[in-house]
Amino acid sequence: MKKNMGTADRIIRVLLAAVFAYLYFSGTVTGTLGIILVVLGGVFVLTSLVSFCPLYTLVGMSTCPRKAA
Repeated sequence: MKKNMGTADRIIRVLLAAVFAYLYFSGTVTGTLGIILVVLGGVFVLTSLVSFCPLYTLVGMSTCPRKAA
């Protein structure tokens, strides 16, 4: 897997995952929507840890900074 996520993208995903977890565990968002947010937050954390997003590969996108040659 080639990295395709930059640092800013990774930080934003972790922050969103934290917000989703807070909303779910504080009881603000419950039920099916709450479970979906927690799962999505888990995916965000996982993709941030490995610096790879499969959806970026499908659309040919990368937020990783280019290395100078």
